[in-house]
Amino acid sequence: MNLFDIFLLALALSLDAFILSFSYGLVLHPHKLENGLKLGASTGFFQFAMPLIGWVAAKSVNQYIEFLDHWIAFFVFLALGINVLSSALEKGQNDKPQKLENKLSFKVLLMIGIATSIDALVTGATIFFMKTPIMFSSVIIGITTFCCAFIGYALCRIFKNLSTKYMEFVAGIILIALGCKVLFEHLSA
Repeated sequence: MNLFDIFLLALALSLDAFILSFSYGLVLHPHKLENGLKLGASTGFFQFAMPLIGWVAAKSVNQYIEFLDHWIAFFVFLALGINVLSSALEKGQNDKPQKLENKLSFKVLLMIGIATSIDALVTGATIFFMKTPIMFSSVIIGITTFCCAFIGYALCRIFKNLSTKYMEFVAGIILIALGCKVLFEHLSA
């Protein structure tokens, strides 16, 4: 993966953090800059840490599945992309707002960080199989997520009625395209 691919991956992974921060921006009163920084730090940290954990886990089983690594990367990206796409399509049918805590306690921030970064754990394993430097990738993913979460929190004041369905759809397409690119590069080599 090159830098552009890693950045696209980071954007796709950070979409959950963006949407969640946007939603919290709508329910937290008063609207404080500090809350946006807390949401960005929580989601950014876990999006940084989870790929590292996934990479270490993949490294421990690599010798048993090395001949399948490109297929694993393809199917992981495909599954993540389909999951994001199905979530976007369901939004049109079920637009009930989700109940959010109206206070950002440590426990809430911890739960937010973990919940928005589960897919980054699986992505870490995929990064290992693609022979991409993990520390560089994790830093890009973490920083991108921090920025996206903070921007999402800040933008809620401007775009209160914006549907996130279309952003999720684009993120799903990006993930599927990255999976296809991995498979194409391996098969054409």
